Amino acid sequence: MPDSILRKTLKNSAALLPLFFCSLFNTGAAQAQTKLSTHWEELTGPDFVKAIQQSQGTCILPIGILEKHGPHMPIGSDLLTSRYTALHAAEQQYAIVFPEYYFGQIDEARHEPGTMAYPRELQLALLQATTDEMGRNGCRHILIVNGHGGNNHLLPYFAQTQLEKKHNYVVYIFDQRMPNIPGGPQKKTTNDQHAGESETSKMMVIRPDLAHPENGGVESGADQHHLNLPAGVYTGIWWYGSFPDHYSGDGTTASRELGEFQMKWWVDAVTKALTAIKADHESLKLQNEFYEKSEHPFDTPQ
Repeated sequence: MPDSILRKTLKNSAALLPLFFCSLFNTGAAQAQTKLSTHWEELTGPDFVKAIQQSQGTCILPIGILEKHGPHMPIGSDLLTSRYTALHAAEQQYAIVFPEYYFGQIDEARHEPGTMAYPRELQLALLQATTDEMGRNGCRHILIVNGHGGNNHLLPYFAQTQLEKKHNYVVYIFDQRMPNIPGGPQKKTTNDQHAGESETSKMMVIRPDLAHPENGGVESGADQHHLNLPAGVYTGIWWYGSFPDHYSGDGTTASRELGEFQMKWWVDAVTKALTAIKADHESLKLQNEFYEKSEHPFDTPQ
């Protein structure tokens, strides 16, 4: 190739280089823009429509609470844990995650500073209004991921009451209690209900800056046994009778290894739940069938 032609070719190639890199940049920027956030509050209006389509109408409502967590954990521990779990699961199985929600049941901690305990009527009314609004915005599958043990009776009851009147969405509840799974670090304690070994270990993973297990021994998390009632007899003051400091366990025994094991289980379990919920086309169909029959009970074959 003559030198003159070679010089001209090189000159033209150099002139095209900025256009080439600009094209690469624009392509990368476009790809970045198409990745939708899993955070409800971060989406624009147009992106929310796309997110509902991409998620197949699947949304997560992570519920925590504001309550004391021993002398060594943040008041919003349950809130932080449930939303961390929901967001990480939604990254693996796309869903829209509702913002922080802490309007659950926590009357047993009203004597502790920082607790936000709402009236029982408001708890149910606000939860119903929230899921109704989520449904109005295209959420057809609403998974409630609960991070607070005090909601373990409230939430199934709420789900049951969805049969009271017709809804165009289905409520699912993910039980936050972790089963006995083989493997993982051996726990050092047996009493591990609230702000103890497990919750402290998880916070060491979620927000290590807010977990201070070294302060867990300032108060006792042992059962104080102030009540002596037979098995099968329940009273609302039972928790205060056993754990008046609203602390049950020993946070000093926590470890990051245990936290990583338990949080991995949580995230994996919610991811599997999302997969199953997206594939669930029967629940809404059965709900609609039930609503119709409930309007005409005498037409139901006996």
